[in-house]
Amino acid sequence: MRRPKIIISVVLTTLVFIIAGFGADDPDVINSKERLGEKLFFDPILSKDKSVSCASCHNPEFAFADTATFSLGVGGTVGVRNSPSVTNLSGRPNLFWDGRVSSLEEQALQPIINPIEMNLPIAEALERLQKDQTYAKLFQDIFNAAPNQKNLLAAIAAYERTLETSNSPYDRYINGDDNAIPESAKRGRLLFIGKANCNNCHSGEDFTADRFKGIGLFNGDDLKDAGRFEVTKNPEHEGHFKIPGLRNVALTAPYMHNGMFKTLKDVIKYYNNPDEFIKNGKNRDLSLSKPLGLTDGEINDLEVFLVSLTDDRFNKK
Repeated sequence: MRRPKIIISVVLTTLVFIIAGFGADDPDVINSKERLGEKLFFDPILSKDKSVSCASCHNPEFAFADTATFSLGVGGTVGVRNSPSVTNLSGRPNLFWDGRVSSLEEQALQPIINPIEMNLPIAEALERLQKDQTYAKLFQDIFNAAPNQKNLLAAIAAYERTLETSNSPYDRYINGDDNAIPESAKRGRLLFIGKANCNNCHSGEDFTADRFKGIGLFNGDDLKDAGRFEVTKNPEHEGHFKIPGLRNVALTAPYMHNGMFKTLKDVIKYYNNPDEFIKNGKNRDLSLSKPLGLTDGEINDLEVFLVSLTDDRFNKK
């Protein structure tokens, strides 16, 4: 789709991680907007009290997601939604759980200026960077300009575009290595595209249909986050959220916009029979109107398949 050939993506992203690691602290080796974006991503200079960076909520160890139900912003302020992974976002038509922006540049801005995240007006952020000798030189060398809103967001977005993953056991399996995944994962894959109907929403190279769906996690009572409705004001969108991709999903718990499910197995059990968990969810998709009838063994197989989507760089040896 948006990615060139898989092998090119693998080589480029691997080089970024091997050469740059997960931090770029030496100005002498920062010679591209991607590398500058990486430095900015890990630097708390862009938060009000210089305590929080992009990586605080998007930790490389967890596939650039967070293990907290809700991430903490400056001053320990608790966020309102779970922080999703920022891997594999290149070319996505909508970003954030409610899809309120359509580009990585717009996405990069929002946490910086959000009062409960980094809480730093963009003008103040730019002033800091302009006064910082290291950053002033880097921006001049790379963009031939002083730090401004356009090149700041372009740098962060450029780094995020390097976070594409396509080197998992599953990828090796579909490319002909029959031994790349265990038999349980093979059975799980067949369930994923068959009986469990996961493929209805989680399709394509990154396992997302790039749509919004209501899965019953909104009732206007104890589940009050209306999701996409807050953007469109269309009542039909109450409780609808962006369908996330599933690459590296085994590392990004807890799950859903509100982090209500702590394990992959919990998620699968919910889809197997939503009414056992929430009986009064509004605008729940019709595909979830009756139980899937998955056995415990099939639930286990699905979980093993999802684990096989973990990229090698994140697999702890």
